[in-house]
Formats: sequence, C-alpha cells, structure tokens
Amino acid sequence: MNPRQQLRQDIRRKRRALTRTQQLRAAKRLHAQLCRRPDFIRARHVALYLPNDGEIDPRPLLESCWKMGKKTYLPVLHPILHNRLWFVPFDRQTKLVRNIYKIEEPPIIKAPRRPPWALDLVLLPLVAFDADGNRMGMGGGYYDRTFSFKNRRQSIPGPKLIGLAHELQRVEHLPVENWDIPLAGIISDQASYLG
Repeated sequence: MNPRQQLRQDIRRKRRALTRTQQLRAAKRLHAQLCRRPDFIRARHVALYLPNDGEIDPRPLLESCWKMGKKTYLPVLHPILHNRLWFVPFDRQTKLVRNIYKIEEPPIIKAPRRPPWALDLVLLPLVAFDADGNRMGMGGGYYDRTFSFKNRRQSIPGPKLIGLAHELQRVEHLPVENWDIPLAGIISDQASYLG
C-alpha cells in the first residue's frame, strides 16, 4: 500500500470511529461557522453532499439554505462520463436512490441539472487536508474532473469550492498533483483555513 492509500485508510478509520454524539456536535459547529460566511450568505445556488463513511454532516445547512430561499443541489454520478458529477436539485420532497457506492443521490431520470460552472458555492467532502488548503479525496477524482475547467487559463470562474471536514482529518502536509483543483477554503468543525 502506498503512503497516500495508507493515509486515506487511516483518516477514514478515525472518521468512522466518531460517535453519533460527536458527529452531531461537529455538524452543529460546522453549521455555525458556515452560516456567518459572506460567501454562503450571498450564494443562491449551493451544492452539498449527503454524508457517508463518517464524513462531517452538512445536512443542517440544507435547512438554512431553504429558509434563506437558496436552491440546493446534490452531486450525482454522471451516467456516461466516467468519474464526473452532475448536480441535481434537491429539496424535502426529493426521493433518493443509492448509487454504485451505496451513497444516496437523487435519481437522474428526467432530472433537471445545473452545470458545475453555474453553481455559486460547492461544499464538498474530503478525506484529508492541510492548513495550506490542499485536499485529498476518496481517490476517484470525481470533483477534480468535474471542476477541471477551473485550472484552465481564461476559464470562467465558476463556483467557490469549499471543503468540509472534521478537524481530525487535518494533516501536516499533503502533496499536490497537477490535476488537483484548488479550493477557496476548508472549514472544519473547529477552524477555517484560507478563504
């Protein structure tokens, strides 16, 4: 097992070891931090995720988004392009199905979609991060490929990308690959990094 795989496995194990009470407290602290941020307040179209594998839970933010009149979206595995995401509207009435990774997502049949570049704010999960804002995901490259347009010169700016995590996911240093899409910031249950 290479060092990146080992780190990914170690952090995921720590994340899954959090108790339900610890997870609920972390979600409340994350919510309190994000709701005060100007980039969250201004955003009209917000993409989030549903937690899986011990990820920090952004669901309390959904209620705040809906109360503030924001449109919310969930990532859905692209049915044709490998390792890419679509963003489908999500509200209280949306029925969910499990994808190939057993993660809940809206069904894509006849679902309207919002292009990634047309979102205002994307709150995305991560496995590990460092204080410089580098992110390690699950290894599939879904977010990096979906938002690769942000690495091109003369590209449209697209949404602000903010990673969400438990503070225990922070490591001293993560190597950056040329395909990694930079984040505007990372917010944990205890601190904000960058942005």
